[in-house]
Amino acid sequence: MAAVTALGLGKTMEKKLHSVGIHSAEELTEIGSKQAVFRLKEKYPGTCVVILYHLEAAIRGVEIKQLEDTCKAELRDYFKQL
Repeated sequence: MAAVTALGLGKTMEKKLHSVGIHSAEELTEIGSKQAVFRLKEKYPGTCVVILYHLEAAIRGVEIKQLEDTCKAELRDYFKQL
């Protein structure tokens, strides 16, 4: 199993993901960015939509600026419902 940092996420995010039960890059990919941010938002209420973008970009293996506008809009709509 690869560390979350293998997806380009930092050590702080890795620690936060570990604290909500996500311990590897494979686990993050399996549960997806939406479920991951849902867990993070429960434990860390200050979690913002940009974290969701970063998680999605990491899962896709792209930089955040490469996410399509439609993808960002869908993620933003999801985040507003949390």
